[in-house]
Amino acid sequence: MKSFFRLALLLVFLSPSIGKSQTSDKQPKIVVLTGTRFTYPLIQKWIDDYNKVNPDVQLIIESRGTNDPSRYDILIEAYEPDEEAKKTRDYVFIARYAILPVANSQSAFSKVYSNKGLNQDLIRQLFFHDITADKKDIKNPFKVYTRLQKAGAPITFTKYFGYEQKDILGKVIAGSDEHLLKALLRDSIGLSYLPVNLIYDQATGKPHAGITVLPVDFDGNGKVSDSEKFYGDLTTVVQRLEAKAQKEISNVPIEYLNLSVSKTNPNLEAVSFLQWIIQNGQKDIHEFGFLKPEESRLGKQNQFASQRGK
Repeated sequence: MKSFFRLALLLVFLSPSIGKSQTSDKQPKIVVLTGTRFTYPLIQKWIDDYNKVNPDVQLIIESRGTNDPSRYDILIEAYEPDEEAKKTRDYVFIARYAILPVANSQSAFSKVYSNKGLNQDLIRQLFFHDITADKKDIKNPFKVYTRLQKAGAPITFTKYFGYEQKDILGKVIAGSDEHLLKALLRDSIGLSYLPVNLIYDQATGKPHAGITVLPVDFDGNGKVSDSEKFYGDLTTVVQRLEAKAQKEISNVPIEYLNLSVSKTNPNLEAVSFLQWIIQNGQKDIHEFGFLKPEESRLGKQNQFASQRGK
């Protein structure tokens, strides 16, 4: 009888640890994301909303340094992948972003050219010192800032105007696009280029204090009219950029934001998250300064969702 009671007492003490052991055997659901930093606020919003209906999945953004982390499930990039990359990864082109020229608001340059605007020749002269461009006599001092590392925004900006990232002539800044923004704000004659979502304050919808957006020749006729000066608030900018087909817009580089997973043995939780974004993420895109995909890419999104859903 004493042995029975000792056994019963032992089971009482052990039962909590037995339950814990069984629980700990269950593998946690973890998805690691990395890539373009200026997308992180939008990605984090999607993570937060996804976790409301999938609280058992842990989605972690691991900031990208000089190189990608050693292990990740979803890669976030802001330029078109090459054909070799497409052989090994499946892509979701979930949004677009636009790039605009910006200057420090304190500069005389910003005050003059926020009124005059920039046509393509002047953009090439300012950023690339293009000897074939129709030269203008620029009397106001300026200093161009650009990115050091290969990245989506500088690749997209330079490619649009027929150059490569290395062709931008100016002060090179290490770090992310956010570091480029900080450098611009520190220099009273600074001039650069930034994705729209970094230019505008999400809370106010206005450009961040200290930044002036320089209007461009939006219709490609060689000059900037008053109707092309629509950069006072984020809502108007998004509406104007989405009102035309991308190929009909001049002097505003626009590229896709893509999220990808490995084609071979992908993390199934990562695939589920991308499927959820396709079905639920579009409503947040404008708020965070991005543009919706064009119809041609939306079809490919649905194809990803249906194929991976099998």
